[in-house]
Amino acid sequence: MKAAVIGSGFGGLALAIRLQSAGIATTVFEARDKPGGRAYVYQDAGFTFDGGPTVITDPSALEELFALSGRRLADYVTLLPVSPFYRLCWEDGVVFDYVNDQDALDRQIAALSPPDVAGYRRFLAYSEALLQEGYVKLGAVPFLDFASMVRVAPKLVQLQSWRSVHAKVAGFIRDEHLRQAFSFHSLLVGGNPFATSSIYALIHALERRWGVWFPKGGTGALIEGMIRLLRDLGGEVQLSSPVERIELDGAGRARGVVAQGRAQAFDLVASNADVVHTYSRLLGHAPRGAQQGRKLGARRHSMSLFVIYFGLKRQHPEVRHHTVLFGPRYRELIAEIFRGPDLPGDFSLYLHAPTRTDPSLAPPGCDAFYVLAPVPHLGVADIDWSVEAPRYRDRILSYLQERCIPGLMDDLVTVRTFSPVDFRDQLNAHHGSAFSLEPLLTQSAWFRVHNRDDRIPNLYFVGAGTHPGAGVPGVIGSAKATAGLILADAGIAA
Repeated sequence: MKAAVIGSGFGGLALAIRLQSAGIATTVFEARDKPGGRAYVYQDAGFTFDGGPTVITDPSALEELFALSGRRLADYVTLLPVSPFYRLCWEDGVVFDYVNDQDALDRQIAALSPPDVAGYRRFLAYSEALLQEGYVKLGAVPFLDFASMVRVAPKLVQLQSWRSVHAKVAGFIRDEHLRQAFSFHSLLVGGNPFATSSIYALIHALERRWGVWFPKGGTGALIEGMIRLLRDLGGEVQLSSPVERIELDGAGRARGVVAQGRAQAFDLVASNADVVHTYSRLLGHAPRGAQQGRKLGARRHSMSLFVIYFGLKRQHPEVRHHTVLFGPRYRELIAEIFRGPDLPGDFSLYLHAPTRTDPSLAPPGCDAFYVLAPVPHLGVADIDWSVEAPRYRDRILSYLQERCIPGLMDDLVTVRTFSPVDFRDQLNAHHGSAFSLEPLLTQSAWFRVHNRDDRIPNLYFVGAGTHPGAGVPGVIGSAKATAGLILADAGIAA
C-alpha cells in the first residue's frame, strides 16, 4: 500500500511517520525547498531563525512517534527546558514570570491580588479537568458523525464549554493583569480569548503538566529529526514539489496526485495543506472540491500574524526566551484583530529570543530574535502590506527598543518580515490566516473538517484545519487520529 502526504509540517510528518511505521510506503510532497511548513528555517549572516512554532509542549506525544519503531526521540533531537515559560510585561510596569513552580506563582499572584491565589488554584483544577477530557481522552479521537459529538456533549456542558476562555478565567480571577495572563493562550492556536470555547483553557494545564521546551538547534532541528526518522524507516520526502492536483478515479476515490506536471499513483492521499486550498485548488476540478472549498472559505478563520526576524550584534541576557508584551488595550485590540477592517493603531507582541536557551543560533556575542504581532487576516482588512509592512516593522522595532531592547536599531545586523500576504502566497493559507479555521465551539470537533472526507473514502486530513486543531500538540494529535482511521480502513492493526 502506498500513501501520499501533502505538506511537511508537523502534522504531515507525524502522520507519515505513523504510516511508515505501520508498513505503508509513504511519500511526503513539500512545495518549498525545505521541510517544516510553518516551521520553515531562515538563515542569514550567521543567524538561524525558526519561521514558526517555537513553543514545544507535551514532548510525550513526540516521544510516542519515535517509539512506534523502537527509536528514541533523544537520539534524534535534544529538547531543552525553558523557564520561565513566559515573561509577561504590561505598560504600567507589572512583570509576571509564568513558571512551573506553584510557590513562585503563588507569591507573584499574591503580590498583585491576594484573593486570586485561591482563585488560581481553582482555575488550575478546572484547566486540568479540561486537559483530561479535551486532550487526553478526545485529542486523538476523530469525530466523523454527529453521534460522536452527542456522546461527549454532557461532559462538555458540565465543563461549560459554551463560555469563552476569558469568561471562565474571569470567573476564578479578579485582577485584570492575571486575567490576561491566564487567557492569552488561546491566541497561540489562533483563537480570540473572548470568543474561543473555554475548552482551550486546557493549554494552561498542558504546559503545567509537561513543561515548555525548545529543541537544541531550533525548532527546525526537530523537523530535521522527524525527517531523518521517516527516511530511516524507508519513507520518502520530495522537496520543491508542489502538488497541483489530487486525481480521482471514476468511482470518486483518490487515485494519486499530480506534482511538477507528473501524475503519481497512490492508494490514499492525506493533506496537511490548508483545508480551503486542498478543496478549492487541489480538488477544484471535482464537484466535491468546489463545493467544500466555497463552504469552508466562508467560515470564520483565525487572525494572521506579522512577523519580524532580526539579528543583533549585541546580546541582551535580560530578555527571556519567551516574552509577551501587552499593549495599552486588551479586549478592544483583540476585537479589532479578529474583525478588522483596519490595522489597529496599537499592538501586543510575542518576542522570541531563542539564543537565551541555545546561543548557537547566532554568531558569538550576538542575539537572534523574532517578534510577532497578531493582525487581521486579508478577508477582514484590506491592507496594502507592500506599503504597510516597512512602516509596521519600524514601529514595532522602535517599540521594542523603548520597552526592552535598548540600542536595537543601532545594533541591527539583519532583518526580514513575513506578512499576511506571505502566509497566503508562500503557505497557501486562506486569507493569510496563520492558524486555519478559528477555534470556535461551532468549528471544533465534529464541526471542524473531518479527519477523513465524508464523500471521498481514501482522502484524509491532518494539521491545524482538522480535529483537534492548531498548535504543535494539536497537529501531532491530529496525525494520531488520522493514522488510526487509515490503518482501520486498511485492516492494519494499530
